[in-house]
Amino acid sequence: MSSAAEAVQPAGSLAGHNRISTQALTTLAQAAAAEALGVSAQDVRAEWSDDDGLLALSIVAPIRVPSLIEVLRDPLLVERYGGTVWDRTVAAKTAILERVSHLSGSILSRVDIRISGARISEGARVQ
Repeated sequence: MSSAAEAVQPAGSLAGHNRISTQALTTLAQAAAAEALGVSAQDVRAEWSDDDGLLALSIVAPIRVPSLIEVLRDPLLVERYGGTVWDRTVAAKTAILERVSHLSGSILSRVDIRISGARISEGARVQ
């Protein structure tokens, strides 16, 4: 006797295909970049291009930085923020690529980042 629960059990492989829209990938990329750079996802622009059959992601966004007054008071603050803007941008490329690849299942060839400005965090806690 076969039950209805047995009938809906997923098989090892199902026919068909899945697609993730460009808009969904773009929103995911914006969220990943915002998290990595410490800014709002609304401040991030993400564009996709073809890189020999793989996806290449281009990000334009500001980056969160401590105020210069705070850095003068505490020179180690830059290191607690994760290093220089350059160091943090390089680290963000890896973080964004890994996060977007993991969550979307897409294979990215590269992530290019252009920092468009700075968002000053006055007296905020460093993560």
